[in-house]
Amino acid sequence: MKRQVSDSIFTLCSTIAITLLTTLLLSGCGSSENNVSSGNRSGTLHWGNGTEPQSLDPHIATGVPEHKIIIALMEGLVLKDSKTLEPRPGVAKSWDVSEDGRVYTFYLRDNARWSNGDPHNAHDYVWSWWRALQPALGNLYAYMYFSIENAKEYYEGEITDFDQVGVKALDDHRLQVTLKNPTPYFLQLLDHYSLYPVHRPTIEKFGDADERGTRWTYEGNLVGNGAFQLLEWKINRRVVVERNPNYWDADSVRLNKIIFYPTENAITEERMFRAGQLHYSGTVPADKVATYQSRNDPALHIDPYLGTYFYRLNVRVPHLQDKRVRRALGMTIDREKITQRILKAGQIPAYAMTPPNTMGYFPESDLEFNPEAAKQLLAEAGYPNGEGFPATEILYNTSEGHRKIAVAIQQMWKTHLNIDVKLLNQEWKVYLNSVSWSRL
Repeated sequence: MKRQVSDSIFTLCSTIAITLLTTLLLSGCGSSENNVSSGNRSGTLHWGNGTEPQSLDPHIATGVPEHKIIIALMEGLVLKDSKTLEPRPGVAKSWDVSEDGRVYTFYLRDNARWSNGDPHNAHDYVWSWWRALQPALGNLYAYMYFSIENAKEYYEGEITDFDQVGVKALDDHRLQVTLKNPTPYFLQLLDHYSLYPVHRPTIEKFGDADERGTRWTYEGNLVGNGAFQLLEWKINRRVVVERNPNYWDADSVRLNKIIFYPTENAITEERMFRAGQLHYSGTVPADKVATYQSRNDPALHIDPYLGTYFYRLNVRVPHLQDKRVRRALGMTIDREKITQRILKAGQIPAYAMTPPNTMGYFPESDLEFNPEAAKQLLAEAGYPNGEGFPATEILYNTSEGHRKIAVAIQQMWKTHLNIDVKLLNQEWKVYLNSVSWSRL
């Protein structure tokens, strides 16, 4: 029986955004007609997406590759200001909050439309949020709704009447949301794609509301409410979106198209960027970062990114149920070595899920790199010097960067605990399915 590292969590490091960026000009031309040159002329952005998206259904997707495409095709009640990160009006032109901080009333735009021209109103949110809370859909972000009154109780089956959940359409253009308790960050949740609305007629045309994997998100079918609409989705080749003329703020959209390229191999994507085939790549091989830095290449951007790299542990298997084993594994990961010798771009070792220095906050943790104490814990758990430790796997999605980290951790556990673990990589969509099933 294979035992995969998933479920309970090891934090490894606070990540940063490392990107390669070529400025997109909306006029002018050059002599070389690579993608960047032609895109500058036609208003087309060529984007390195990192991998093939699992799904474009906002109530199913869970990854960054999906996020990048979904936010082009769909929009929530509020948006995030690109500079201040504060909430600003999206589909909702304004909102009121009650004095006790529990009741939000959103006023939707009169000119809000779906990409097929259908009116877009408050009832769409009630139905969409009902759908997102159907357990059969398997929405891993269902918990994002739990600050809403009775949303958690409905999702867990404690109540069966959705009318008791705190979301109501007062009329076509007023949506009222009642929270369980005052939640200062509630508006911030609303710009996450898991709370985006979906087009009911399209979903019901291709299957049941809580049915996964139907064709409603396919090329020629998807109806969204965002600045762009889906034009093409060629599996493992490209996803193309074009300007949506029915978007409420269409006049301010400067791009005509975005072409997303799924590329599993980081080295290949970086070469595509250097060859002028991409305006943007967020996948920079760690070994190339120093090269770009040494020549002060303006294409390289290293920015703060609120994220934590972590491993889940499958606590359903016997030996990983023992907290001494889990702690011993966590205490023999040398995060300093990983950040300095493998990642090499200023990442910060993390010992908690909240990234260090989040708005000046440094989470407390008693976890430390301590191989001797870890050996003692493993011995107390019944595995002295690693003897008898069951077969265990590290599962990761295909990526050279992930492989290097997994190899390093494999060696650390062998060196400090004398245990052998195997490495298993899977393509992104297969990996997500594996992790999802291990959590059911």
